[in-house]
Amino acid sequence: MVIPVEDIADPRIADYVRLRDVDLRKSLEGGRGLFLAEGEKVIRRAIAAGHQVRSMLMTAKWLDGLSDLTGGDTGGVTVYLVSDEVMEGITGFQVHRGALASMERRELPSVAEVLRGARHVVVLEDLVDHTNVGAIFRCAAALGVDAIVLSPRCADPLYRRSVKVSMGAVFSVPYARLTDWHDGLEELRDHGFRLLALTPAENAVPIEGAFTGGRNALLLGSEGDGLSSRWLAEADQAVRIPMSREIDSLNVAAAAAIACYLLTAPGH
Repeated sequence: MVIPVEDIADPRIADYVRLRDVDLRKSLEGGRGLFLAEGEKVIRRAIAAGHQVRSMLMTAKWLDGLSDLTGGDTGGVTVYLVSDEVMEGITGFQVHRGALASMERRELPSVAEVLRGARHVVVLEDLVDHTNVGAIFRCAAALGVDAIVLSPRCADPLYRRSVKVSMGAVFSVPYARLTDWHDGLEELRDHGFRLLALTPAENAVPIEGAFTGGRNALLLGSEGDGLSSRWLAEADQAVRIPMSREIDSLNVAAAAAIACYLLTAPGH
């Protein structure tokens, strides 16, 4: 059903208002059990992963291209149709990829569920930048990582920016969130994973020679401080990406891309 909306204050489009306000979005999305998907490709991937559409918000030029999802004028998903000016007023930015969709969250699986049958796992400790989280999910999906495990304070992969940067890869890689940061890594070890802590420390071994057969979990730390001393001490091996030209480290998303390639390379 297509419903024209002309007023930004219309309560029917409350899911979409003030997207630039990060704190508000966290509160709204967590409290309502929703997330926002931006663009046709991302929306289709979210639907394919089993997420239910609450509604969609778009301008007229995108209506025909998404008609198979919306059901047209009379059925299917509720579509709120707005002008370009109203869209930008609602969101605070130009929506270049067709539409926004308010989607229902699904219950996260347990850590044990995502580890079952996995061999290559990435574990993120306290990454708070949604762009980095989205980029890591995209790398993990592209390079064949089986699952991602998040620390309790890690940023939400279903936050709009994470979903957008990942190009919907957050729906392709199974993930779970630890409930216990202090002793949470023991659960991975109990499932037979060897814990490899990525760090720029000089005493760490070069990463290309660190992977062995069996199950490996790659630990990645926060953007500024890296892995905590607790997780570094808990790891079975500290590993590093060798650097040159006096550069001591890479952005965590760039480091993750290199490390995930080596983690999943044939023979490891």
